[in-house]
Amino acid sequence: MEERGLRVAKTDGAFFSKISTTISKLLIPTKIGINGMLITIKRNSVLKNYEIYTKNEEQEKEEALQKKYEDAFILYLESIDKYVMDSIYKKVRARTATQFEEEALSKYYTVIHLKETQYLEYKYRKQKYLLDLDYISLKNEGKEKLLARYNPFYVSKMEGIYKGILKNYSIQLADKISSNIIDKDSIYDSIFDTLEDYIANILPIKMSIEGKEKYEDILDGYDKFNTFLVGKLDTRDKIEKKMYLLAISRKLFTHSLPLVVAEQCYEKLIKEARHLIISSKIDKKKEKAYEMLITLIEEYNVRLLSTKIYWEVPAQREDYKKFWDEYKAIDKETEEGQAKKEILFIKEELKHIENNLQNKHIIKFYKDKLVEFGVMKKLKNSYSKGKNYTKRKVVV
Repeated sequence: MEERGLRVAKTDGAFFSKISTTISKLLIPTKIGINGMLITIKRNSVLKNYEIYTKNEEQEKEEALQKKYEDAFILYLESIDKYVMDSIYKKVRARTATQFEEEALSKYYTVIHLKETQYLEYKYRKQKYLLDLDYISLKNEGKEKLLARYNPFYVSKMEGIYKGILKNYSIQLADKISSNIIDKDSIYDSIFDTLEDYIANILPIKMSIEGKEKYEDILDGYDKFNTFLVGKLDTRDKIEKKMYLLAISRKLFTHSLPLVVAEQCYEKLIKEARHLIISSKIDKKKEKAYEMLITLIEEYNVRLLSTKIYWEVPAQREDYKKFWDEYKAIDKETEEGQAKKEILFIKEELKHIENNLQNKHIIKFYKDKLVEFGVMKKLKNSYSKGKNYTKRKVVV
């Protein structure tokens, strides 16, 4: 009887599969309704506790109110997580999911895969994912009044999450053991991607709540960054966009992205700009890449190195002091001053670039620039070895 039962089940598998799919389709709306109600209840609870906690002025109540708020936050995230597994997952399996739901599930599994290798990042990324999912749902539903109440809580939580993610990347770069395992370039890329995500999606909400006047010192860089969000970007545009991201980050993420990490990020961008100059075959593109490099070097020195207090090598600090004094003495408003600034930057670059085969092309480019400015000369040396030829020698 058991064998016969198995044979019947196997023969009628397609039939039972169709029935199962039909039942799933009928049950899914109910599941969505139940989970949707649960999310609404938990969302209202966390918003209520957030408002009580942030408005509290009594010191003795702060710890208890904070714990209540954090507990409500955990339950709220769990309700969204349950919605993903009970509703979206089943809709995708039943092939009744929307494109948004399919993408949401794909992103969910991308986050889950981090759990085994990068637990700390997984923890932050999952919270970010669940918050984003509910926020986008509210936006799509056009619930403006609820969003106005939700946004302060959303920005507050996202602020902490992004800081945690960036701090984790900073630790990875500083950790010599982990940096041997993880490709450093991928960490740099992750830092820039995280900064771009925050500045493009979270900062505008924050500015709408707190007012743009509070962010006057970054508005110029923010506006320039926004110009790179439309159209197709070439390599030079991508480097320049990252430059503005770093400049803004020095104001927004001072502790999460410490100076030593920002310094490494600037140095990586400068290397990319050098490579772009050498790899550009068209003179116009080469000159544009060079102009961008000069701007990048200035940003690096003015925004970062000028604020650096601790130097591991005292001699480097003294060298920078001399450079800084020369830079401040230049009248940058005049054409002559701009030329002096470029000469100063190129000479500083030549001091710090190793004179090896890998860098020979950029060194030649810099020296040719100094010849154009009239601060270096090319001397011809002729001698014979089997047959006559001319060798050019560059000297200061």
